[in-house]
Amino acid sequence: MKWYFKIITLIVLIGGIASCKKDDMKYSDADVSAVENLYAPADGKAVKLLSSSSAALYFEWESALVADGGAAQYEVVFDKVDGDFSKPLYSVTSDNNGNSNGANISHKILNQVAARAGIEPGTSGDVSWSVYSIRGMRRVLSKVKKVLTIKSLEGFADIPDELFITGEGTENSTDIAQALPFKLVGNGEYEIFTKLEAGKKYTFTDRRSADGRIFYSEDQTKLKESETGSNTVTKTAVYRIRIDFNVATITYTEIKSMGVYFSPSGAVVLDLPYQGKGIWSATGVINFKQESWGRDQRYKFQMETIKAGKAETVQLGPTEPGLDVAPSGSDPSYFFVRILPNLSQWDDKWKFVDAVDGHPTKISMILQGDKDYTHAVVPN
Repeated sequence: MKWYFKIITLIVLIGGIASCKKDDMKYSDADVSAVENLYAPADGKAVKLLSSSSAALYFEWESALVADGGAAQYEVVFDKVDGDFSKPLYSVTSDNNGNSNGANISHKILNQVAARAGIEPGTSGDVSWSVYSIRGMRRVLSKVKKVLTIKSLEGFADIPDELFITGEGTENSTDIAQALPFKLVGNGEYEIFTKLEAGKKYTFTDRRSADGRIFYSEDQTKLKESETGSNTVTKTAVYRIRIDFNVATITYTEIKSMGVYFSPSGAVVLDLPYQGKGIWSATGVINFKQESWGRDQRYKFQMETIKAGKAETVQLGPTEPGLDVAPSGSDPSYFFVRILPNLSQWDDKWKFVDAVDGHPTKISMILQGDKDYTHAVVPN
């Protein structure tokens, strides 16, 4: 009969738990007072927003009172200076899931507040802020409000995690699924090497789908966001495009040529025509230079560019500064490429393998956004 008593006991326990849950659901909202004092930031405080992800401004206020002795929750609200917070520009739950009488609000959010208040990027303007005290369904707005002067970011508060180029003026035309990727080269900074067709439209987007954000520039200098914006160039050419979302700028550099720079000769010895989608390639014969100590095989790359109407020579070398050895093993990082800060004959170079000397060799420069910048040397 022990099993019988165990079943009866289990039924009683389940009934007790259900009863407790029903009692817990009996909840009545207690009266809550309005916040009487806003402590920080001070009325009229000016804040210059920073693009750093950790930049924030602390808001603090006096605790509200609740009739049943419990704790209130809080929400910071922003509005235009002449607004009444009935339709706030933005609202932020306080720290500790709304239970704290303070809120650390990021500059990124404050930049969105500024934008909704009509403050243009890079300029200053005023918004007002106040606090709701909350208990259950009861919400009471403080009678106090303060003004905050915001100097907004010149760039974007919401920087995309990825960036692509698409459109009829690009190498992959209008197929958004085949949009070419940019390379993330810094915090909020992107770069791509690609060919553009003159007079044909293209856009930048944060995803390979029709619902992505669209970015463009009217003057090839300042970056903007719009669902209907587009770009064009006046000259069909290969370009290095750099976009900095931190300051909303875009720069175009025309790539006139790319070639293998042979250090012993101090000159380009093999031109690499552009093949498409960030790849330059050619097959040629490179003869090492005989020195008293042996055959000199040191090389890097050089490209001729035009930036802002001015001709400029740029060299590309190893990602490891001071590299001066031939490749050994199969480590692909030996061939990784970076754009060098200075021109030189001997600094930052690789060494060809012996099989290259006097033999037809295919050499490729590969500057694509979805992989490490690299190059390939394949003797035939």
